[in-house]
Amino acid sequence: MEKLKMQSHDVTGSNTQKIAQLFPNCVTERLGKDGKPELAIDFEKLQAELSNEVITEGEERYQFTWPDKRAAVRLANTPTTMTLRPCREESVNFDNTQNLYIEGDNLDVLKVLRETYLGKVKMIYIDPPYNTGNDFVYNDDFVQGKDDFEQSSGLFDEEGNQTIDPMQRNTESNGRFHTDWLNMIYPRLKVARDLLTEDGVIFMSIDENEITNIRKVCDEIFGSQNFIDTLHWKKKKQPSFLARHTAKMMEYIVVYAKSKWELEKLSIETLSDATKKVINISNPECLRHFKSGVRVKLGENGIIKKGRYRIKTMDVEYLSDIEFVNGYSTTPADVIARFSVSQNNIDKYIDEDLLFITANYGLRRDVSEEEKSNRKSITDLLLSEYGDNQDSDKEFLELFDSKYFDYTKPIALVYNLIKSNYTQEQIILDFFSGSATTAHAVMKLNAEDGGNRKFIMIQLPEKTDEKSEAYKAGYKNICEIGKERIRRAGKKVKEDAGLSAQNLDTGFRVLKLDSSNMEDVYYTPQEFELQSLFNENVKVDRTNEDLLFQVMLDLGIELSANIESKQIAGKNVHFVDDNYLVACFDRDVNELTITEIAKLQPIYFVMRDASAAHDNVIDNFEQIFKHYSPDTNCRII
Repeated sequence: MEKLKMQSHDVTGSNTQKIAQLFPNCVTERLGKDGKPELAIDFEKLQAELSNEVITEGEERYQFTWPDKRAAVRLANTPTTMTLRPCREESVNFDNTQNLYIEGDNLDVLKVLRETYLGKVKMIYIDPPYNTGNDFVYNDDFVQGKDDFEQSSGLFDEEGNQTIDPMQRNTESNGRFHTDWLNMIYPRLKVARDLLTEDGVIFMSIDENEITNIRKVCDEIFGSQNFIDTLHWKKKKQPSFLARHTAKMMEYIVVYAKSKWELEKLSIETLSDATKKVINISNPECLRHFKSGVRVKLGENGIIKKGRYRIKTMDVEYLSDIEFVNGYSTTPADVIARFSVSQNNIDKYIDEDLLFITANYGLRRDVSEEEKSNRKSITDLLLSEYGDNQDSDKEFLELFDSKYFDYTKPIALVYNLIKSNYTQEQIILDFFSGSATTAHAVMKLNAEDGGNRKFIMIQLPEKTDEKSEAYKAGYKNICEIGKERIRRAGKKVKEDAGLSAQNLDTGFRVLKLDSSNMEDVYYTPQEFELQSLFNENVKVDRTNEDLLFQVMLDLGIELSANIESKQIAGKNVHFVDDNYLVACFDRDVNELTITEIAKLQPIYFVMRDASAAHDNVIDNFEQIFKHYSPDTNCRII
């Protein structure tokens, strides 16, 4: 039987294999750090394959770099042995929900998720630290507060005395802050890109402090050709009159695609007809009935055959033939169409004879000369109808008695970004979850259109200040607030939607990042004793459900998969997605249990190394499965 590796995907090894497929002559062997042979890349040969003239070290070239950039790149590719442990008591509807709330450093969490959710996430929205000097800085697996930063940067000595001229503080601070921020954001975005579907999209909120750097980082990670736009969001109703120079009312949302050519056009709707067409995709698919007499531009007489036709701005399916005489249709037509204009205006266009069938077999709308003269050229999108900071504060206070966050995003902003990428079945990821606005927006949109979008929220359990209102209310870290916000928001969404939302998924499985479930099994000769051979390889504080979720990760099974537990021959057996995975981690498992499981013919069967009641179980294990279920993939941990 094969043993599960119980660690995240090795990206570097995977890249080596890809190069070996393209350039087999560039792959060689060497002795690794453990003294064992391993594949390696002969970079001199690879450079010769790629170019006649190799760029030498120190040669001038266009590049974007900062201190420790190479370390940040390596960090993204380094596998992790961390795992995710389920927490039923903090979850809502654990057994049936498809949503996830994950606590832990988001870089390690993203690495843990990478293989399981590779190419499965349709949309990512993040609201990362803006690097204003007041927010925290991620640094690998710890958070550095502003006070800690000032101490380590040399601005103050151990006794708190300032060591640098205050007039020079911004220069020192800005230089260090940009480096720390880049080392934080780069590996996280690099891993996150792997999770996106080929037609996936990422939206990133940011302000002027790092807007330039995030564009350069994303140009490198996603490719400059996959840049979509920088949207402008109006965060305040009124400017601050205390601003020293200019009153800032805008923030930005930077948009990149995994592949620009695969991404469907985005539809950002506001109250203005003009701004609707800046990012221009059609609205949701709908069935319309068109009366006879719609004008046709396809000669004088003829028939347009029923069928589906694709043109630049819309996708149209005629459910019946359309006959026309003297340029006008003679029969009504049932049409399924995706329009690039508001659906509320379709009837108006028909009544005013503005809608017609073109030679390309698509429905078009005539634009009057008056309308052309009144339309202004819109080159950017001002999201002024997507809520602001006051709205987000009000929304939070509707759920809680006090305001626990200074800057949360309004529901309308994230709601419309999700809606712009119109797919009712998709996974939406937010790995700077904060107050969990994204989860709230997903549930709200699902309630309105009957969608089945699933959210994955990731948040570092950053401690709340002991003097804060949140701490006084019993919330010891940000995750506790986020989870409670989802619980309350879910109830409110269901109440507002009424009977139509009875089956709405407002639950979530809580998972917490932790060290591997497995003990280290390496011993020096001095430490080795005979009984060590029979030591349990699973940590004593880990449950069977902990092991099950690590196995799911290792086998690439989504963590929202349906899980059932049944008794078979007196042992507790877990079933994931029916018979896709069957796992048993109980002790004293005998041939009877193994036989009954084998008869079920699962795709995968996993058990603990120490589960066997006696040696004969191990000896007979493979023979039992060969007899009853030869195609089952059997693994042990």
